[in-house]
Amino acid sequence: MSNLLDAVDSSIFEPPAEAVDFYVESLKLLKESGVPFLLSGTYALACFTGITRPTKDLDVFCKPSDAPRILAFFKDKGYEIEVEDVRWIGKVWKGEHFFDVIFNISSASIPITDEWFQEAYEAEVYGTTVRVTPPTQFILSKLFLQTRYRYDGADIVHVILVKHDEIDWQWLLSQMELYWEVLLINILNFRFVYPTERDLIPRWLYDELLTRLKNQDAMPPAQIKICRGRLISPTDYVIDVSEWGFADVVGKGVDEKHERPKPH
Repeated sequence: MSNLLDAVDSSIFEPPAEAVDFYVESLKLLKESGVPFLLSGTYALACFTGITRPTKDLDVFCKPSDAPRILAFFKDKGYEIEVEDVRWIGKVWKGEHFFDVIFNISSASIPITDEWFQEAYEAEVYGTTVRVTPPTQFILSKLFLQTRYRYDGADIVHVILVKHDEIDWQWLLSQMELYWEVLLINILNFRFVYPTERDLIPRWLYDELLTRLKNQDAMPPAQIKICRGRLISPTDYVIDVSEWGFADVVGKGVDEKHERPKPH
């Protein structure tokens, strides 16, 4: 299924004048490369909701196996490339301008897969018709952005409000199997922001998540003190694992041991 969205007037994003040519050229070359990609971030938000704000870069999503193909393609065209973090992001540079090549939800390790491309949402941006991240996957890409300097909860609730009928809630729940509390936090946030629109989120999802909460509360506390805060903000919760004795999201901490604790 293909959904053709309205063309985006790129001037509304107030890009630096000297960067426009770079964006125009980059999207044309991305299309020319033949490598599947999705335009996300502020551009996708504008396509779905009409909300606009200034932005100074492009967020390009692709599968992990396709990121090297995109980077190599642009390197062959004379651009500078960078693997900023092998876990989730690369960059393509031309002078002072760049775009991000994102292939994983960095902190939670949720990669972009073929499922992200099953529904086609297309829009004309900077003169090129490109695919944008579908509403369901757009929400998934935003769920873990909760730092003291950036919180994308407003983007999530706005897309739910406008595109609720097009969200695959079952798929989203499946992707958040390990992190269902984060999904619960965000749908409760929607319920708080729009109390008269709470039924736009299916009742079964509320029931499922609240049942999980009840079942979890019936379990004894875990043996290992863990802080999962760095999944939503890698910097704001460093003190928890460096000084306060909490294990990080991977492993048990510096002095990792696997023997069963002695009974009290």
